[in-house]
Amino acid sequence: MRTLLATRPDQNAPPVFNITESDTLPTGNTTIAVEYSGINYKDALAVTNRAPILRSFPMVPGIDLAGTITATHDPRWQIGDHVVIAGRGIGERRSGGYSTMTCQSGDILTRLPAGLTLADAMAIGTAGITAAMSVTAIMRAGIAPSERPVLVTGASGGVGMHAIALLAQQGFTVTAVTGRPALADDLRRCGAKMVIGRDEIAGDKPLERERWAAVVDTVGGPVGSAAIRTTAYGGVVTLCGHAGGAELDLTVYPLILRGIQLIGIESVNGPQAQVDAAWNFVATHWDRTRLAHMIHSIMLADVPDACVAMLNGERIGRTIVTLAQ
Repeated sequence: MRTLLATRPDQNAPPVFNITESDTLPTGNTTIAVEYSGINYKDALAVTNRAPILRSFPMVPGIDLAGTITATHDPRWQIGDHVVIAGRGIGERRSGGYSTMTCQSGDILTRLPAGLTLADAMAIGTAGITAAMSVTAIMRAGIAPSERPVLVTGASGGVGMHAIALLAQQGFTVTAVTGRPALADDLRRCGAKMVIGRDEIAGDKPLERERWAAVVDTVGGPVGSAAIRTTAYGGVVTLCGHAGGAELDLTVYPLILRGIQLIGIESVNGPQAQVDAAWNFVATHWDRTRLAHMIHSIMLADVPDACVAMLNGERIGRTIVTLAQ
């Protein structure tokens, strides 16, 4: 099998990443021929050594994969089944998707939903599942389409673009926040009605003018804080990322004077049933035509450069990694 393998010569040295040929599979009861993976923000941090994402070595990064089962000892699965994994600890605690073959536990597999191809699944990946969890959390909290828009921060990233498309599919009016105004037309094609810059929601008051029925915040930091302070009475803010900073500059006023709910979104360690439900929601509501212009494909050898480009802000949307020979 061909793999992008991270090794560490000694405990004090940074990991080294190389494309290798190997016949050593990780432990697991189900063997999968991996056809596609993807690049998420967490993958980019791992492959560029900008954060200690990988917990042990040697390790194959890649927190998403889609492929076909070639052998299994799990009675729930059969040879030939198409399966996906988004998160669930692969590419962090155990070897992940940047390999043409892998072994994984049948407990963390999701059957490829009807209507999706394996390539579709990796166009969605952890980013799309996180977006789906955010959108369904907003809907469960009772937020319905209204005159007030839903704000999506980090709109040109994988979670942001999927959130825009899913919200638009549900009838919500979406305002997208981006630091890259040149992408406004791309975000409108995803479903955004309005595209604004980060400075357009800035402010330093404990409470700012009520603007949003709800927020999908993928950024954190000052942008996330400003989004919360501008959310309308009874609104909901989902939080799922920290690319803009892990701290929030807030008072309790948005919570106790406007009754705003903050909902954390976590797609890696939660119940498998919750992940499967998110996949089915995306499969039912995903519109390829809204997102095709934001989806790019590369080969395994291109992953390191693509990870650098992502962290430098040179890549938008979703990047699929093709592994099938």
